[in-house]
Amino acid sequence: MSSTGTTVYTGRFEHTLDDKNRLTIPSAWRWTHADTETFLAMPHPDGYIAILPPARVAKMMVQVSEMKISDREAQAVKMRIFGNALSFTFDKQGRFSVNADLLRHAGIEVKDVILNGMGDTFNIMSSARWTALYGATDGEHFGDMMRRIGL
Repeated sequence: MSSTGTTVYTGRFEHTLDDKNRLTIPSAWRWTHADTETFLAMPHPDGYIAILPPARVAKMMVQVSEMKISDREAQAVKMRIFGNALSFTFDKQGRFSVNADLLRHAGIEVKDVILNGMGDTFNIMSSARWTALYGATDGEHFGDMMRRIGL
């Protein structure tokens, strides 16, 4: 794989973890990434696993580097994010191993997961979490949400 383009993470994929808790990244999401590029899997406060690709990792590292060491709240956030995150590359088949702590955080107790594109990132979640979050945007409520955030 070569890093020649920009990936836009779109769509929803139902995948299954293998016996070693490895998850295959959809080929549409990995074709522009070299298998040596580092992604970051981190627990999202809303109960799923947020995946930051290399470009978002680099952007976040710039933000983190600007935080003052004397800022307790900033240091607490950094501790929480990086202490629970998983830095990974994927293998030739596009797989990476998801650790038990991240699976537990996301409430993933079975091997079936949902990968949901978010444009510049993607998420891994249980089917129940995806249904709940998706249901919160049903109908006219979705239009109201779009207007409130300026889309």
